[in-house]
Amino acid sequence: MPILPIDTGRYGTPEMRRIFEEETRVQRMLDVEAALAWAHAEVGDIPREDAEKIAAMASTKHVKLSRIKEIEREIRHDIASLVRALAEACGPSGAYVHLGATSYDIVDTARALQLKEALGLIEKRLDDFEKILMENALQYRNTLMMGRTHGQHALPITLGFKFAVWMREISRHVQRLRQCKERVLVGKMSGAVGTQAGLGLHAMKIQELVMQRLGIKSAEISTQIVQRDRHAELVCLSAVIASTLDNFATEIRELQRPEIGELFEPFEAKKQVGSSTMPHKRNPITCEKICGLAKIVRSLVFPALENVITWHERDLTQSSAERFIIPEACILVDYMLFLMSNVVANLYVDEQRMVKNIELTQGRVMSEAVMIALTKKGVSRQEAHEFLRKLAMKSKMEKRDFREILLEDKVVSEKLSEKEIDEALNPRNYLGTALEQVERMVKKTREEREVRGLA
Repeated sequence: MPILPIDTGRYGTPEMRRIFEEETRVQRMLDVEAALAWAHAEVGDIPREDAEKIAAMASTKHVKLSRIKEIEREIRHDIASLVRALAEACGPSGAYVHLGATSYDIVDTARALQLKEALGLIEKRLDDFEKILMENALQYRNTLMMGRTHGQHALPITLGFKFAVWMREISRHVQRLRQCKERVLVGKMSGAVGTQAGLGLHAMKIQELVMQRLGIKSAEISTQIVQRDRHAELVCLSAVIASTLDNFATEIRELQRPEIGELFEPFEAKKQVGSSTMPHKRNPITCEKICGLAKIVRSLVFPALENVITWHERDLTQSSAERFIIPEACILVDYMLFLMSNVVANLYVDEQRMVKNIELTQGRVMSEAVMIALTKKGVSRQEAHEFLRKLAMKSKMEKRDFREILLEDKVVSEKLSEKEIDEALNPRNYLGTALEQVERMVKKTREEREVRGLA
């Protein structure tokens, strides 16, 4: 009976869950055994017809999971059980199954095959999300909104600028993942302790042929296991990607608060229920789910780093931990990317509320623009800053419009005309290079996507 929410289907996409299903894992190990037999035949170690028989039977159609488990209950070794079950299915040719290999030649190489498929799916999710953000950056490049620091109104930005910042963060993750894949997607055929002694005179060639057959690279050198710095790097990267999505989701949750009301995640108004008791609720449950799952992904970093430590040429302390952390990292990050892409692609944007929120401080958010205008008239920057700080505090305390305070002040009115004050107080006049930066980052992202073969 399923217990964990990944198993029940609550979390994870069908495509990614399939990659890490038990039958898929067994099939990948059988694929490695078939490639090993083929390589032995290629170098003349075993008859070709026996290698062909092993390849033909190396399938879960013939090597049943139930039979593997039956053997394992008796001998208490999962890979030896798989080897025996395959050998049984191969008849006399079974004598050549697993020749010269050790368990983790099969496990680590099969895992690389799983990760090749999984990381390909995650990379596609990142590519698709990057495109959504690029489109939103362009669509909303002129949409004025309040920029906030410390949770307080700071200076005006545009929503497109925010999306462009997010877009480049995802672009960096694409680069990191592509670099990480070079180190993670490796297999090995090195036998016990890594010396390849059991593989005979053609050991190096056998390893090369196996990996060519499977479409992955060989680890340049390994002990009885592929060194776990590789997997630790992947899990750490997964945690960084999850944290990025947590950051985006947190921002949307904040901006969906009724007090702000600028962005809203999708909500099916005809059917979706926000609360079991409060009919009016429209909760940001998808973003909250992303934030919650990010905690789990970050928690996987510690065991991944612990797995780097090994007694001598191998021990079994990694095995039990990575059966959890590697599938979980891939399944949850893929799912979070799927969710966030849907949220951002279908965001409801309240542009009128954005304008009203800029007006909440009665013009005080433009105090820096007024300060810069005064410095251009010869006023010391420090003096202008302190002067406008006091005027801004006066505006707030007296609950009066900042423009009104500025116009009645003799120092300001002597230096700036009413037109100049109005120009300084116009948020659209104080966006700096924000629009240009959006255009430049979209152009840069498009160029990078073209190199990756994407539109």
